[in-house]
Amino acid sequence: MNNTEDLDHASSLLLVRDAMNRTTADLPALPDLSGPARAQGLRRRARVRAAIGGGVLTVVAVAVAGAVALPDSGWGATGIGVAAQPSDSRPQPQPPVHLEPSPGESSMADLPADERARQEQFQNRAVPVLQGLLPEGVGTLQRTDLSVRLYQGTKDGKTFTVVFSVRPTGSDTDPRTCLEVKGRTCKKGALPDGTEVIASTSPVNDGDVTESRIFFRYNKSNVSLSVSPHDASHTSAPVTNDQLLTLAKAPAFLDLVKSADAEPVEEAQKILPAGE
Repeated sequence: MNNTEDLDHASSLLLVRDAMNRTTADLPALPDLSGPARAQGLRRRARVRAAIGGGVLTVVAVAVAGAVALPDSGWGATGIGVAAQPSDSRPQPQPPVHLEPSPGESSMADLPADERARQEQFQNRAVPVLQGLLPEGVGTLQRTDLSVRLYQGTKDGKTFTVVFSVRPTGSDTDPRTCLEVKGRTCKKGALPDGTEVIASTSPVNDGDVTESRIFFRYNKSNVSLSVSPHDASHTSAPVTNDQLLTLAKAPAFLDLVKSADAEPVEEAQKILPAGE
């Protein structure tokens, strides 16, 4: 390569570098977010990074096209010499929402280190599964550090409490029934193996909002998933009975249930005799 070609090559690389710097220079700094707002900030950051990536790729493509058009340049579209690097698209666990326990209430922080790590691992498995199966209205799901069964969905400033429980019990009796009373609507469904699932939507608080839940018995455990309303905005749980019945039959959800039934992450449910 002669001196003229060296200069052309260097000039093209400087053009690309300058364009990349200008693409990112005017982007505002992102605030440090915590708690339920962290997920929204992470989504914004991801969108910004995607926009930056798209802009840089466009600039590089234009520069390369110009380089190809240079007479006797001696290098083509691969001449920049930057090899594409594989990206890790696996979702990374997000920090939990911190919730202070009520007086006399314990939290996951009180658990032995090994047990706490095991429960957090289960939560991190559950979050992407539930996120993919719950409707968009529930928002971005996060685990909490208060209880292994407790999660929060956040969207448009509204927080919906999600409780996912697989609790061992010594009773073979299913205590739930499908009764439509006091404004409660109820629907039955079935798992692929024929196990009955009950979904219900019930008025709560002053009756102006509703909570939705499913319940079924699996092997040695009682399984339930509920979505609570956002009280401050008087917004009902954004999920229907049909959506919950569909969720219950999903293989990924049932895998979580099977795992928690085989290796419980909750204490066994105590069944007290009537009158006690």
